[in-house]
This record gives sequence, structure tokens and C-alpha cells, in this order.
Amino acid sequence: MNNYIRSVIFGLLFSALLFLGSCEDESSSISLLALGDSYTIGESVDKDQRWPVLLADSLRSRNLRVEQPKIIAQTGWTTSDLQEAIEKEKPHSSYDLVSLQIGVNNQYQGLDFKLFEKEFKELLKQAVSFADGKSQNVFVVSIPNYGVTPFGQKKNPDKITRELSRYNETARKIAQKHDITFINITPISEDALNNPELTANDELHPSGEMYQQWVSKMLPSILPKLQ
Repeated sequence: MNNYIRSVIFGLLFSALLFLGSCEDESSSISLLALGDSYTIGESVDKDQRWPVLLADSLRSRNLRVEQPKIIAQTGWTTSDLQEAIEKEKPHSSYDLVSLQIGVNNQYQGLDFKLFEKEFKELLKQAVSFADGKSQNVFVVSIPNYGVTPFGQKKNPDKITRELSRYNETARKIAQKHDITFINITPISEDALNNPELTANDELHPSGEMYQQWVSKMLPSILPKLQ
């Protein structure tokens, strides 16, 4: 009987240790919430070439445990659309990293700029709340300049560039005011003017190669957030 009791106790202790170990693994993994539009969802590239996925892969290559990113983004979304989607999705409030990249469709549709300013501030406040109130765990990604793409070149590239500069500068100032990291990938996007490999087959959105360059730009700003 004593041997039986010892076996039962040993089995219970072993199960408890396994459970605690799995809880520790889960709690130590890094969670990422990416909010945005076509640039975040990776329009015209494979799922594994989306920049949030590439970012997670890059972090894993540095021996960090990273969960599959949660992406709330869709092609064509404006700031208003993203707000509506967030209201439906209701993300939890304990992400380790939260990104925001939005505004290109406000510009493309010619919406009132004041609407962008208002809703971008609101979205940024929401992003911080999803990071457990930690603004240092949030980062804003600039809007790429689609004026240099074959699609943009057929429109009015100078006007596109000028308007997107205004959007990005406003986003940068708002982020800076709230001590939130702003990552400027726009200069990388402009390399597509002379390098067709950086544009997807739709002649508008970035290719996987460009998204990887974005991630390389992001890493020096993001890695310190995870220490």
C-alpha cells in the first residue's frame, strides 16, 4: 500500500510540474497585435510574407518565443473601418507588442484630413490599451509611398507623395507626443521606383522582399521593448 501511495503522489507531483512548465512557457511567449490595412495584411503576397509574420519569424530566429501574430487589417480599410473592426473583434488588453499602420485609404479616398487626425489619436489610444496601458510596447509604422509604384505613376505621383508626407508627419507628431515609437519605412518604399522586385505583381503593394526590409528597419526599435 505504501508503494502504491508513493506512486500516486509521485504521479501527481510530476503532472503538476508539467502543468507549471506549460504555464511558464505560455506566459513567457511574446504576443503581437497588428492593426492596419492592406499593408499589414500583406495584400498580394503569401501569408508567410506579411510583415507581422516576418517580424515574428525574425524574433524567433533570435531565440525568442513568439506567438502567431493577431492581425486586424483588411485591404481598403480607412481609420473608421479599422475602428469598427476593433469594436467587433474586441482584442484582449495584454499584448506584448501592438502596431498601428493606417491612413493610406483616407488619403486615397480624399477623406477629410481632420477625420484622420481625430481617429488616428483614438486608434493610438486603443493600441496602448491593448498593450496593457504600456505606451512603450506600441509602435507606429509609417505609410509607404505608393506614388512610386507602377499604379501610382499612372495617377499623380507628386500629389500622392505630398499628401502622404502630411499624413506621416502628423502620425509621427502624434506618436511622439505620447512617447510612442514611430518607425519610418517610407524611404524604403521609395526604392521601388528603381527596383521592381520590391513591388508585388499587382503593381501597387509591397513584395515580400520589401516587407523583409521593413522588418530589418523595425528590429532595432522593437528588440529593446522585449528586454
